[in-house]
Amino acid sequence: MSLDQAVAGQVPPDTSAGAAALAEEGASAGPPPELSRVVPVSGRRRSVPRWLRRTVGPVALLALWQVLSASGVLHEDILASPGTIAATGAGLISDGTLPSAMVVSLQRVAVGLLLGGVAGVALALASGLSRLGEDLVDATVQMLRSIPWVGMIPLFIVWLGIGEAPKIALIALGVAFHLYLNVYAGIRGVDAQLVEAGTSLGLSRWGLIRHVVLPGALPGAMTGLRYSLATAWLALVFGEQVNADDGLGFLMNQAREFFRTDVIVVCLVVYAILGLLADFLVRTLERLLLQWRPTFTGR
Repeated sequence: MSLDQAVAGQVPPDTSAGAAALAEEGASAGPPPELSRVVPVSGRRRSVPRWLRRTVGPVALLALWQVLSASGVLHEDILASPGTIAATGAGLISDGTLPSAMVVSLQRVAVGLLLGGVAGVALALASGLSRLGEDLVDATVQMLRSIPWVGMIPLFIVWLGIGEAPKIALIALGVAFHLYLNVYAGIRGVDAQLVEAGTSLGLSRWGLIRHVVLPGALPGAMTGLRYSLATAWLALVFGEQVNADDGLGFLMNQAREFFRTDVIVVCLVVYAILGLLADFLVRTLERLLLQWRPTFTGR
């Protein structure tokens, strides 16, 4: 029977012949071809480890520095060579001078960072969470922030003497302003729709602050903490110029009087290493606290 007759309903079509033909054709075609991996002719590209790429710049700078010092272009009275600086640093470590100075400076930074951090965050919360607090606090803080905090050293000496208090107060002042600005901006930068959504879900004011506002302001607070750490080390350098009898600043003052550029550079290197370690700690804290906030990390 033809297919037209089967469609017209006269006799059901006989499809067994067609099925058998398709089966024979598939059997004759053989098994399906296997897929193989295509490898470029130039070979597999090997990426350089990131830590190795990051060391290229400092190593090249040290090599250029050593070459200029060895060739006499850079005189020892102007800047000591890397080899001389390394030997001086090893000597300061072996006799205990450098570790003792580092401990004293770290204590000053820690106390100043704690006091300034508490003050800056408290003022930012009062100003950012309340319009009344903003009216009472923000204008005063912005006015004081416009004054160079280094210029407060003479007043701190008059008010607090020449001991540890003015050094710690100077660090705390620089830290407080950075934390205030970033935490305040983080609070006011929270999406208003998130606050409305939390309100519609029945969250109280404290619930909104805890579950919506503070997590939203946390990225700004971490940025403020990084700036605050950098400012704390800068304030430490200025603070230890004020009648200090120990610490890294004291070593630098002594070295300046005797034109010891090697000791000065050793202290600067220690400042840089401590700053890098502090920044690494803040970055680690960011990764732990901001796992819910995926960001672009470069390509």
